[in-house]
Formats: sequence, C-alpha cells, structure tokens
Amino acid sequence: MKSFTAVIERDPETGLYFGKVPGFIGAHSQGSTLEELRANLQEVIGMLLEDGEPELEAEFVGTQAITV
Repeated sequence: MKSFTAVIERDPETGLYFGKVPGFIGAHSQGSTLEELRANLQEVIGMLLEDGEPELEAEFVGTQAITV
C-alpha cells in the first residue's frame, strides 16, 4: 500500500470539492462530499499506479498562513 497527500479545495459556487496530488500528473478528481472525493481519488490513483510507479514532479511540503 502507498500513501499520497492530496490538496483539497472547495468551489464556493458549486460546492464541489476538488482534490489533487501535487506532482502526480493525472491524480486529480472531484466530489460532492469529502467521502466521495476520497473514493474518487483512490480510484484514479489506483488506475494510474497500474501503469507503474509514478515519477513525481513535485513533493507536498506543507502549508503556510501568510498575513498581509
């Protein structure tokens, strides 16, 4: 089993959640709930891994709060 970190955003107009794995081309999906998004991401990542180990173009490091 492999673990990946997904970055999740919510569209304020549609209410849909969008998730992507930074640096993993094609590893993105959406869902109307966080649970649906998680299942969709698991499915997409599973399909991508069938092609072999991904060469990640970037690595998730973290988030920072910026005050201006």
